[in-house]
Amino acid sequence: MTELTTTRQGDTATATYAPLHVQEPTHPGPDDTECERFIRSIYDEYGSVLIRFAARLLGGDWIRAEDIFQEAVVRAWRHIALLGPQDEGLRPWLFTVVRNLVIDDHRARLIRPVTACSLDSVVIPMADDVERTLTQQIVNDALRDLTPQQRQVLHHMYFLRQSVAEASKELDIAQGTVKSRTYYAMRALKTALQNRGVHG
Repeated sequence: MTELTTTRQGDTATATYAPLHVQEPTHPGPDDTECERFIRSIYDEYGSVLIRFAARLLGGDWIRAEDIFQEAVVRAWRHIALLGPQDEGLRPWLFTVVRNLVIDDHRARLIRPVTACSLDSVVIPMADDVERTLTQQIVNDALRDLTPQQRQVLHHMYFLRQSVAEASKELDIAQGTVKSRTYYAMRALKTALQNRGVHG
């Protein structure tokens, strides 16, 4: 197994690893060499993007984001018999695990305040509010994968709730172009969300 070490410069994180001794799974599984390749592939392929993803969900808390990623790696290692570095389902699985770990972290902080304060001033959001807020952050993160034109048309059609005719006039493009851009933008957004473990 491995231990996470990262180097950060601005908004960029690079994940590397060092040996970490943990209890081996009791069930039969791949040999040590295959496990090492599996873990290395997670760090190389997904380490940086998952840490950035977690950090954004955590309001820029890079230290906690690294802890979240480390836990996600441990869980992947425990499920190595079901996962593989070439499995197309590995990336969304990892994003789902990170998202769920962040939700659990937020919920834990709600019931375990970090600092003492007057009970009269405490406002405890419901669990659904936590998940709704994090989901919105994931959508905002997924929008980064779209082109500027795709983000622009979605902004007018869904956030401003304009009609096709209104968006056409505002953007100075044909109504058919508005429709086609919206279609491809929604398809790209759906893919971006699936890559982050959000389905439906």
